[in-house]
Amino acid sequence: MAYEIPVTQARAELAELINRVVYGGERVVVTRHGKPLVALVSAADLERLEKDQEAAEEQVISSVSSLGSVASASGERGRFGLGAEHRCPERRG
Repeated sequence: MAYEIPVTQARAELAELINRVVYGGERVVVTRHGKPLVALVSAADLERLEKDQEAAEEQVISSVSSLGSVASASGERGRFGLGAEHRCPERRG
């Protein structure tokens, strides 16, 4: 659970908050009007979060790449017939 503190109080106690994050391993959420505004996390936490995000993005890319030829546009055209093709209005007949 993160420690929450209003932005006005955080300004006055910034050095102490940094120590809590770095040496105490805490996460601090700075709030404005009771709503989360920013979070203070250690550099090690940030690095871990960024690595997790990169890994998740790579997994999504891999999943999308593996779909490949599941549904092709040409297959859909044959399924729906001429109604799926563009027709010029002057060529009706």
